[in-house]
Amino acid sequence: MRHEIWQQLKQEAFELVTKEPLLASHVYSSVLNHDCLGSALSFIVANKLSDAVVSAFTIRELFDQAFVNCDEMLTHVAHDIKAVLDRDPAADTYLNVLLHLKGFHAIQTHRLAHCLWRQNRKELARFLQSRCSEVFGVDIHPACRIGHGLMFDHATGIVVGETAEIGNNVSILQGVTLGGTGNQQGDRHPKIRSGVMIGAGAKILGNIEIGEDARIGAGSVVLNSVPAHCTAVGVPAKITGSSCECPAESMDQNFLQSTAISDQNG
Repeated sequence: MRHEIWQQLKQEAFELVTKEPLLASHVYSSVLNHDCLGSALSFIVANKLSDAVVSAFTIRELFDQAFVNCDEMLTHVAHDIKAVLDRDPAADTYLNVLLHLKGFHAIQTHRLAHCLWRQNRKELARFLQSRCSEVFGVDIHPACRIGHGLMFDHATGIVVGETAEIGNNVSILQGVTLGGTGNQQGDRHPKIRSGVMIGAGAKILGNIEIGEDARIGAGSVVLNSVPAHCTAVGVPAKITGSSCECPAESMDQNFLQSTAISDQNG
């Protein structure tokens, strides 16, 4: 899939250069001067993450090593970029996602940091976590395990703890916390199963499970596990009914419908 996405990206880049010549230098440097998706991605993200001490060249080398050492990383990148285009109506091209969307950039930074963490290069992984927080406003512990097809919509203020897990095809909006409930050690963060959609500002706390294809309403505080295919809303969150089909893909946040179903069955 990533090869097809790369071909589409190049076509979109050529069209943008023709349409907006003022961006030609930027588009050539970021996309058209590269021979594959991984090269373009590493160039873009490395230049955003670099600082006065750690150069973009150094971070690009880390990405290049990770693409070799971490199985399927580039395939996951392709699933992520497709997820954003499919689910976010504001993301009208792959090029827009690759160049501009910081949620996508933050996820790819975490993929690199997690690869380094697994290689026991933990201080370097923590450096990338810190830079990701500073640059993109997203703080993901490098030990956290994530699947593919992940979308962070808007992304600002997302926090993901050390022992959290996020499955495949999950959508998370801005201001979400996957955190602990105190200063416990060990496995203390939520497990988000595949297909879940988490609304803006939701706080999911503790070693609990959000089941497959569940929905969490915006602003909810979730302290207990949520079964698969259910909707949870409120402070503290309560089960209000069944979820819609594939909530992470449909991004359907009309929780009133599920509440009405619950009332009818109650």
